[in-house]
Amino acid sequence: MLKDIQVSGKKDTRSGFGDGILELAKQNNKVVALTADLAGSLKLNGFIKEFPERFIQCGIAEANMIGVAAGLTIGGHIPYTTTFANFSTGRVYDQIRQSVAYSNKNVKICASHAGLTLGEDGATHQILEDIGMMKMLPGMTVIVPADYNQTKAATKAIAEHDGPVYLRFGRPVWPIFTKEEDFVIGKAQILSEGKDVSIFACGHMVWTAIEAAKMLEEKGISVDLINIHTIKPLDEAAVLASLKKTRCAVTAEEHNIYGGLGESISHVASKHLPVPIELVGTKDTFGESGKPEELLVKYGLDAKHIAAAAEKVIERKAELVES
Repeated sequence: MLKDIQVSGKKDTRSGFGDGILELAKQNNKVVALTADLAGSLKLNGFIKEFPERFIQCGIAEANMIGVAAGLTIGGHIPYTTTFANFSTGRVYDQIRQSVAYSNKNVKICASHAGLTLGEDGATHQILEDIGMMKMLPGMTVIVPADYNQTKAATKAIAEHDGPVYLRFGRPVWPIFTKEEDFVIGKAQILSEGKDVSIFACGHMVWTAIEAAKMLEEKGISVDLINIHTIKPLDEAAVLASLKKTRCAVTAEEHNIYGGLGESISHVASKHLPVPIELVGTKDTFGESGKPEELLVKYGLDAKHIAAAAEKVIERKAELVES
């Protein structure tokens, strides 16, 4: 199945959000966009031009933006808040917890510029804790799409979901390899089927995992590759179906290994089917300024590191069988 994955171009995932919310707004007049002084960075210019009366510029006041969004839901609006991921979560966690999650408000928190691939902006902006922070909030749906098409599809789909959502995407130009129609909230996307090792990935790391899977196949290693675009609710059935075939796994995420995708997969495995798992992500550290591709290599998130983790976990599986 890896050979069937076709790249149709390259585009940043934030543009998928911008194009998605504009398309959505044409179909749903309840959709409102709010931003904290970052309309251009969040690709909202098209939305603003066509629907100026449904756009709210909150300025550099993220906490206030969350409060305004929560209030808008009372009148039946579907507010999409937009700013960088660090400011969408860390700066306003109290407001999200109290005003959105606790009262189950229908707010869509849309966060760009996440992870190491933010690059030169450095550690202060490269948040690597946000998935964990948001998935711990009761009732919060957490989505991390893999490319432009999937981000566009997710942006439109969350309007139909009743309840708070955290949608995480990024700045770098990235390969486009999914189809919009394949995205369903809470349903994992199977990219290839194999028997030797499972690789679960999210966000930009899905493409990196595809590259790693190709490396492994060249060595005769069969990979079950799954795009976990919805971290919460997790598609436990898909995870367990894969683990039953391979009996070992690698997780790959542009996030701290504490609190992210890897912990979610490990939790399901430990509860239902304990197997060896290797977690690829940042290791309890902040990022730094640099080129995105170089940072992925330095922090062990590139295709070679994922492939090496797969070979390591296969060895661990073999040792358990022998013992």
